Amino acid sequence: MQTKKLAATGAAALTALALVALPAHASGDKSVTVTVMGTSDIHSNALNWDYFKDAAYADKQGNTIGLAQVSSLVNKVRAERGADHTLLFDSGDTIQGTPLAYYYAKVEPITETGQTHPMAKAMNAIGYDAVTLGNHEFNYGLPLLATWIRQMRAPVLGANAVHAGSGLPAYRPFVIKTMKVKGDKPIKVGVLGLTNPGVAIWDKANVEGKLRFTDLVESARKWVPVIRGLGADVVVVTAHAGDSGMSSYGTDLPVENASAMVAEQVPGIDAVLFGHAHNEVAQRFVTNKATGQQVLLTEPGKWGQRLSRLDFTLTKQRGKWVVTGKSSATLNTNTVTEDPKIVSLLKPQHDTTVGYVNKVVAKSAEELSAAESPYKDTPILDYIQQVQTETVKAALPGNTLPVLSIAAPFSRTAVFPAGDVRVRDVAGLYVYDNTLLAIKLTGAQIKDYLEYSARYFNQLNPGDPVDVTKLTNAGNTPDYNYDQLSGVSYDIDVAKPAGQRIANLTFEGAPIPAGKEFVVAINNYRQSGGGGFPHVTTAPVLYNAQVEIRQALIEYATAKGTINPADFASANWRLTRDGAPLF
Repeated sequence: MQTKKLAATGAAALTALALVALPAHASGDKSVTVTVMGTSDIHSNALNWDYFKDAAYADKQGNTIGLAQVSSLVNKVRAERGADHTLLFDSGDTIQGTPLAYYYAKVEPITETGQTHPMAKAMNAIGYDAVTLGNHEFNYGLPLLATWIRQMRAPVLGANAVHAGSGLPAYRPFVIKTMKVKGDKPIKVGVLGLTNPGVAIWDKANVEGKLRFTDLVESARKWVPVIRGLGADVVVVTAHAGDSGMSSYGTDLPVENASAMVAEQVPGIDAVLFGHAHNEVAQRFVTNKATGQQVLLTEPGKWGQRLSRLDFTLTKQRGKWVVTGKSSATLNTNTVTEDPKIVSLLKPQHDTTVGYVNKVVAKSAEELSAAESPYKDTPILDYIQQVQTETVKAALPGNTLPVLSIAAPFSRTAVFPAGDVRVRDVAGLYVYDNTLLAIKLTGAQIKDYLEYSARYFNQLNPGDPVDVTKLTNAGNTPDYNYDQLSGVSYDIDVAKPAGQRIANLTFEGAPIPAGKEFVVAINNYRQSGGGGFPHVTTAPVLYNAQVEIRQALIEYATAKGTINPADFASANWRLTRDGAPLF
């Protein structure tokens, strides 16, 4: 934790950088330009590598990923603008997302080995000036997060993450960077870091009773005047929150995607570098309601595919530097090659991770693909259901209730090849670091749950062609929020409106009584409220041993030796239209 460092957020935290004056305006006022570069949602992509495919990253758009690509682009901008004219910030989700991060959190955890986290190594070498906490920073627990923060040379910010008891900041709220201007007064750039309130739901097991996450707008309203009071000429907010004003959860927590709200409602902010939504926003302006000033917003996509560049023109007016112009753009990292310095620096940890993900864990009797999992009951998702069900049954030997299981299609590209199945194949199927729980639900609650999940499908009119590209993701619902239930049988009638789609819900061939109780295997994200599914957050928890689901899938396969769909595949749900099967 960084509470003790709060005293350093004032003058002691100021870092001197030289800034050369540009030609004066016609009025005689001197003008200078400050360039801020920004990344977000790197998700532990250090190199341009896909660990699930064991190959260089490739997509249809020709994107590249990783901090080694970012580094080359940063070097280019620094060379063009002058290294002492620029700053580099990040808006969070840094230490989770690839097997590289998983390996150094769980297999050889840096908390035990003393190794430097690969993302700290890379960011230190690139020379970040400030990094903000994303919600995924909390996935591996507070001790690992604290270790990574200690290893970072850049301050790690999170003004709205506060101690549960005292309400005091648990991490550094802001930092001010000072740029020297040759022959003139220096320019001070303040950066305020805000993380996502959803951490309280998504990582409840890691933060409950320890941290609270306050409203982004209220936090900015508290800290921006402090930063201005310390003499900041430019104020940038780095926020791990999208700009839609919407939340993926209910109203119990502050707004999830509040970046534009911060710009609109809090005076004194020049720009917001934001993340979390994984979108590319080159330049957006929001009018502040109190001042009428235009606030600049930009989001650099995900995984290091883009770098945001923000340019601020400051003009000397009555002895003070004033922002008189600003603009932003997103730069594509595929215009450069990887920085060999970063590649070389991370090679040992990268090679170790590649060796780990290529370990054979079992053989598959046939190829199993997840491509059709969002709209068909597929054996590869049934494998997840089987492992979750068996794990819960083994953990509850005295249980007399039927055990059901919930799983979602996290990846449409996942495949278990016929023959050798490796760690990377399993990791490609189950891409999140979720843990397993078991809760108790009634038949009526299960019906409600399935109706909520079935909102994922667009309504299909009589006679309409069945186009699988248009069938799913209604209302922009992501695949990971479409839950399938094993252990019962049911139809989803997509001709019906949402809320009236579940038909023929049976257990062992008979309709399920509303009051009948079941044990349901579920992941921690869902049980803690992720996705807003009904009943699960208040349901009795019968099992929670913090077993990682991905690791359980690996260990189950290793113990069996062979993954054979004949042992577990069961087509227990289907899509229908007015009662007739869709496929």
